[in-house]
Amino acid sequence: MCGFLAGLETFSQLVGRDENGMYYINNTEIVDFPRFPHRGLLLDTSRHYLPLRAILETLDVMAYNKFNVFHWHIVDDPSFPYESLTFPELSKQGAFHAMTHIYTASDVQTVIEYARLRGIRVVAEFDTPGHTLSWGPGAPGLLTPCYLGKDPSGTYGPINPILNSTYQFVTSLFQEVSAVFPDFFLHLGGDEVDFTCWKSNPNIRAFMKEMGFGEDYKKLESFYIQRLLDIISSLGKGYIVWQEVFDNAVKVRPDTIIHVWKENPTPYTEEMANVTKAGYRALLSAPWYLNRISYGQDWMAAYQVEPLKFEGSSEQKARVIGGEACMWGEYVDVTNLAPRLWPRAGAVAERLWSNATVRDLQDAYTRLADFRCKLLGRGVQAQPLFVGYCENEFGGF
Repeated sequence: MCGFLAGLETFSQLVGRDENGMYYINNTEIVDFPRFPHRGLLLDTSRHYLPLRAILETLDVMAYNKFNVFHWHIVDDPSFPYESLTFPELSKQGAFHAMTHIYTASDVQTVIEYARLRGIRVVAEFDTPGHTLSWGPGAPGLLTPCYLGKDPSGTYGPINPILNSTYQFVTSLFQEVSAVFPDFFLHLGGDEVDFTCWKSNPNIRAFMKEMGFGEDYKKLESFYIQRLLDIISSLGKGYIVWQEVFDNAVKVRPDTIIHVWKENPTPYTEEMANVTKAGYRALLSAPWYLNRISYGQDWMAAYQVEPLKFEGSSEQKARVIGGEACMWGEYVDVTNLAPRLWPRAGAVAERLWSNATVRDLQDAYTRLADFRCKLLGRGVQAQPLFVGYCENEFGGF
């Protein structure tokens, strides 16, 4: 089914129009198949809420580019727009606006079905124990109270990992999430946990001493992550985690997917080698953070990435299942999402689809520029790669 859809998409992009308005298609023979099975795009809907129509349009253009995984980073510190039926207060208290800036159960099902019909899986991410400040107002007692000296400061840090109530809450929430999102995998995050608040809390320090963790708060993070992974496994789900979970030596299942996103202090090529040498499957995103922009044709750097360019055996290389372009939302909302994504994300899509020998930049530029014109014709406000024009460049405005 997905191969048939990809073939039809290729066919649609071969159709042209002459000066008389007649449609034509060149006599073309194509032998085509994807190099990697996981070709993803991450959207962040917490730092800025993206309206449903923007997500659906993005899914359309993902299909045009043959992306097949929508990584929905749906909640984070700034806001909790996911409307939970189990814990409705999470979005009521944690969304930017409890009525206009949420994704209802109907919205979520619309996204999942719209994606399915385009051959796209939806992998939801609920990142913990960090990146959870928006969870606090709707889930009293979940976050760690920070202290200033001997007294609470009135601020909160990551999820409190020492309370049984934490794991009861997490179990109930992920039971719902597992039922709502049908994909086998959930993305569980596990990145960028700030230990400052944990260190300030006397109850956490006492727990650390009791457990024999000393001053190593990575062990406390691992304690939480380990219990979370056991919960997800008991629900019959697989999981993807950011690389810190691997770096901190958390015991994970052999089928865990490690998502490599950091450029330093360890180069991502070295991280890919370490992950695959340990026997885990790897996803690459480190060189494909498209929210970062620079003057010039920055799509070229994305295009020139080689996901398998690291020291390792052929067995290790086979554990690289693909990668994802990421569009984080600090400076991106509905007003600039499409032009910042397209056609730049197409460079990543081609790298994940085409043979490793397809690398000529001038050839890629010609095809991407033509594709950008096709996107304009389809009503997508894709930005230019460089100087030039499209016949239909004002049709969508």
